[in-house]
Amino acid sequence: MIKRTHTCGELTKKNLKEEISLNGWISKSRDLGGLIFIDLRDRYGVTQIVFNEKLNKKEFEIAKKLGLEDVIGVNGQVISRPSEAINSKMVTGEIDVNVNKLCVYNESDNPPFDINDRFSASEEHRLRYRYLELRTKELQSNILIRDKALLATRKYFSKNNFIEIETPILMKSTPEGARDFLVPSRIHSGKFYALPQSPQTYKQLLMVSGFDKYFQIVKCFRDEDFRSDRQPEFTQIDIEMSFVDQDDITDMGTHFIQTLWKEILDVDLPDKFTILTYKEAMNTYGSDKPDLRFDMQLMNLKKYVINSDFDTFKNIINSDGLVKAVKVNNADGYSRKTIDELTKWLKDQYSVKGLAFFKCIDGEKLEGGISKFFNENIQSRMINDLGIKSGDIVFVIGDKPKIVLSALGALRLKIAHRENLVDENKWSPLWVVDFPLFDWNEDHKRWDSLHHPFTSPNFDDIKKLDDNPGDVRSLGYDIVMNGYEIGGGSIRIHNKDLQSKIFNLLNINDKEANEKFGFLMNAFKYGAPPHGGMAFGFDRLIMLLIGSKKIRDVIAFPKTTSAMSLMDDSPSKVDKKQLSELSLLLKEKNEKNV
Repeated sequence: MIKRTHTCGELTKKNLKEEISLNGWISKSRDLGGLIFIDLRDRYGVTQIVFNEKLNKKEFEIAKKLGLEDVIGVNGQVISRPSEAINSKMVTGEIDVNVNKLCVYNESDNPPFDINDRFSASEEHRLRYRYLELRTKELQSNILIRDKALLATRKYFSKNNFIEIETPILMKSTPEGARDFLVPSRIHSGKFYALPQSPQTYKQLLMVSGFDKYFQIVKCFRDEDFRSDRQPEFTQIDIEMSFVDQDDITDMGTHFIQTLWKEILDVDLPDKFTILTYKEAMNTYGSDKPDLRFDMQLMNLKKYVINSDFDTFKNIINSDGLVKAVKVNNADGYSRKTIDELTKWLKDQYSVKGLAFFKCIDGEKLEGGISKFFNENIQSRMINDLGIKSGDIVFVIGDKPKIVLSALGALRLKIAHRENLVDENKWSPLWVVDFPLFDWNEDHKRWDSLHHPFTSPNFDDIKKLDDNPGDVRSLGYDIVMNGYEIGGGSIRIHNKDLQSKIFNLLNINDKEANEKFGFLMNAFKYGAPPHGGMAFGFDRLIMLLIGSKKIRDVIAFPKTTSAMSLMDDSPSKVDKKQLSELSLLLKEKNEKNV
């Protein structure tokens, strides 16, 4: 083996005439008769090496048989490139290596796709050969940025006196929200561990233990339906602190994100991040994770509808519904066909009954759609009050508040991208606070935790717990960047009696609470400090930092949206002996429950 003296990304004119050694993969090869030029690649870069038939016929003959992705080592002398061959875009673009010794470590089969052109094959095909896709320039860069961000994260929290503590991967199943991934115990037949959805209970126990500043970069698992920005296993930066309030944690989170963006992108984020309450975010942008890189706020049409002739919307308002709208200055860009397509999308995805609209062509009156239900006086007021200008089209939805807000929030985003209103070079971080503590579950006619059952109510709202739990705000908070939730957390309940009260409101009786969380409640008997924390979605942070829209682009070996690993064909079947050792018996899909 030839031991390398340099990497393929560092040789320059300073190394001229030096005898050096390189190792790597063949990225490109060009045979010009008596000369063979090969681009040799490793994770550091590319160096062009030269085989000269006149100077070294033996190695030249071997080089003629080499193929793409063969792994080789070379020894040779650094020489200058001719001026017309200089590549100023490469660190090594001014030099070549004249090879005098070649060692072929491994010959490659014909690659299943072009490593130099990642998108020469479908994503599914590339995932089957993920180890080859990881050789591509894009993914190598992504993984290196991920590594840099990991180091920056540990450096930040260590500098701020946090202790990194590892918590168990095999833990008790406490299903609240997403399904647990279960692990059967061979030794304790009929019992199961769960893989952690988060280290929530453990990090609270660490606060009871006196470790007042904890963090961990941890793997978490959720057995849920997947999207392009979700994975069944994911990495989060987990944080917990004692003797703090909400402002302490959001200040820490702000400083961390500022530090990370500066370290990775050399970008200075604002000194202060925007803060919106949950109600402000929903009512203004139709989302609890609004993208603030563009404006387009939701408009409330209630006072105009009440005085209109449009009975359908009037009935909605009289039934405690909402009628809201968004406007965009491109009326000519929305034909009847385009509006019908938007309507179908909203019906399919957000259960709206329809999408109403009207246009303002001349800046003085409204035309088309539902404009006929508003008299001239109301139209004039709407134009003046809502800032409707010539060329605007206004889209209107009336329905139950949840439907209206979520549908218009999605429409706002769709229109913004359609109209190129989003500045892709802009960063707009914000905090969303004052989330409701509970969310009403219409299917089961009960209250559910909006975050988790350990989230503290806002101290000013505790009196409402008995009579009006739906109006109780939590001490919960999310941090959002460009429309993505990148982290969230809460101040925790540290009082045993208050925690029991919350369990009762969630229909978790004493027996169930003891079975699931008894160990935590017992710990609270022995002096639990006020505490709170949060977690950042590390994969999503990296996705934003590299400018991707796919989580899979920042994970070395990701799963598909159906939770499959195409490369190693997992999940897979196991043999009967393994099942027997675990006292498990597989049930046929069509077998009915007995």
